[in-house]
Amino acid sequence: MRISASKWFSSGTPFVWLNAGAVAISILMVVGLLGLLAMRGMAHFWPADVMQANYAPPVSFGSVMTTEVLGEKVETESVSSIQIASSGIPVDESIPYYDRELVKLGNRDVTGADFAWLLSSFLSDIRYPADVVALERREWGNFYGFLADVKESGQRVIDADQGEDALWAEFEQRLSRALEIHDEIYRIEKIEIGEVNYALERLRLRQRGLELEGAFDAEVEASFAQQREELGADYALLQQDLVVLNQAIERDSALFLAANDAEVEIEFADIVRAYKPNQMGFVDKLFTYFAKLGEFLTDEPREANTEGGIFPAIFGTVMMVLLMSVFVTPFGVVAAVYLREYARQGLVTRAIRIAVNNLAGVPSIVYGVFGLGFFIYIIGAEVDQLFYPEALPAPTFGTPGLLWASLTLALLTVPVVIVATEEGLARIPRSVREGSLALGATKFETLWRVVLPMASPAMMTGLILAVARAAGEVAPLMLVGVVKLAPSLPLDGNYPYLHLDQKFMHLGFHIYDVGFQSPNIEAARPLVFATALLLVIVIAGLNLSAVALRNRLREKFKSLEV
Repeated sequence: MRISASKWFSSGTPFVWLNAGAVAISILMVVGLLGLLAMRGMAHFWPADVMQANYAPPVSFGSVMTTEVLGEKVETESVSSIQIASSGIPVDESIPYYDRELVKLGNRDVTGADFAWLLSSFLSDIRYPADVVALERREWGNFYGFLADVKESGQRVIDADQGEDALWAEFEQRLSRALEIHDEIYRIEKIEIGEVNYALERLRLRQRGLELEGAFDAEVEASFAQQREELGADYALLQQDLVVLNQAIERDSALFLAANDAEVEIEFADIVRAYKPNQMGFVDKLFTYFAKLGEFLTDEPREANTEGGIFPAIFGTVMMVLLMSVFVTPFGVVAAVYLREYARQGLVTRAIRIAVNNLAGVPSIVYGVFGLGFFIYIIGAEVDQLFYPEALPAPTFGTPGLLWASLTLALLTVPVVIVATEEGLARIPRSVREGSLALGATKFETLWRVVLPMASPAMMTGLILAVARAAGEVAPLMLVGVVKLAPSLPLDGNYPYLHLDQKFMHLGFHIYDVGFQSPNIEAARPLVFATALLLVIVIAGLNLSAVALRNRLREKFKSLEV
C-alpha cells in the first residue's frame, strides 16, 4: 500500500527524521570537537623519540649549507614549491609540492628558537640514537643532547673509562637529590616565609589601625616591637636555611653535547625531568606520560605559562563558580518567587519580565564594565574607607578580586535562574497551594514547605545553565579580577583563609593568554588544546554534580509530577 506524499508530510515523519538527523550531527560535532582537543592536547605529554639527522637545504643554486638537527618530529605538512621559493629557498618549481617537518629542536638558549620547519627532501642520515637525553628545564624550555660529564663544584666526578651507564646512574642520583632540595626550597619560600611575611603585614596593619584610632601608646608599641623582632628572627633563620639549600643545589652541574657539537653546561637546579626517550619502552613512556600529565594538573605554570601546570587556574575557576552559585541562587529564587507569588500580575510585572529576558542577551563585557564601575570603584572604595582605612591608600576591596568577579558573573546569570525558577513555580498545580492553605498553613508556610521544595528541580536547572555560562566567560573577568599569573591561591592556611580580595587565575583567560599572548606560539599551541579540554571537563563535572542533585530532588517529588 503506497502512501501519498501529502499524507507522508502531514504525518510528521519527515520532521522526526530531520530532528533525529540534526541531533546525530550535533552529537558527532561534539564528539569530534572533544576528540580533536584530546588528540592535539593530550599527545603533547607523550615522550616522543628524538631524531638526529643532517639537514642540507640549498642557500643558492649550486651551494648548500649542512647542519646537524636534533629534536622531536611534531607534524608534517605539504606546501607548494612557489611558497617555498618565495621564502628565499631555491627549489625545483617543477615539483608542485614539498613535504616539510615541524621539528621541536629545544635548546632555545643555544639556537634562539624552539621549533623549526625543515623540508623533508633535504634531511639525510636520519637516526634515533639510544643515548640522547631529553631534559625539561625550569627556564628556556626543553633541551636535547648527549650527556658528556657530571661535575661537582666544577670538578668531574666520573672517569671516562667507567662507561655511559655509570655516568647516567650518577646523573640520575644527583638529579634526584637536586629535586628534593628544590622541593624544600619551594616549601620554605612559599609556605614558611610566606606565613612570616603575612604575619608582618597583618602586624603593620594592626599598628596603623591603632594609630588612626589614637590607641597606639608606649606599651602597645613595645608589644608590637617584640612581635616584630620575633618574626624577624624567624625570617632570618629561614633565610639562612635558604642560603645553605641554594648552595647545595647549585653545587652540581652536567655537561651536554648538543647538535653540531655545541657544549652546554646545565645546573641540576634548572632541570625538572630527564629521560632517554629512544631507550624507553611503551610501559616506561606510559609512566612518564602520566607523570607529565599529573604535573600539568597539579603544578604551577612557568615559562610565560607555556610550561608547567595549570592548577591555580583550575582552582580559581572552580572557586569562582562556587561563589557565583552561592550568590546567584538566593537572588534569582527570591526575585522569581516575588514575581510569581506576590507581585500583582499587570503591566509593571510584564515589563519587569521583559527586562529580565532582555538582560540575558546583554553582552558579557557590559557586565564587566558595570562590575568595574559599581562593585569596585563605588562599593569596594566605600568598603575600604569603612573597614580597611589602615591599608589605604593601597586598596583592599577597591581593586579587582575574586568577590567582585563572582558577583559580576552572578549578575550576568541571574536572569537565567529567574526564568527557570518562574517556570518551575508556574508548573505547580494551584490545588496544591489551596490544599495547604485549607489545612491552616499561612501563605509563607505554604511557599516554604510546599511550593519551593516542589520547584527545587527547576531551580537546579537554572543553576546548571548559570554554571555552564559563567564558567566559560572571559571578557568580564579581565576587568574584575582575573590575572595572567596569581602569586598565591585565594584559599590558604592564613587567616581569614578565604581571601575574597585576591586576584585569581581562570582557565578561560589562561587559554586566551597562552594562545594569543605567548611569545612562543608553537610551544603554546598544544597547551591551548589541553587547557580547552580541561575547561570542558571542569564545566561538565560541575554540571553533572548539579544534574545529579536535581535528579535526586525530582525523584523525591516525583509523586507530585513537578
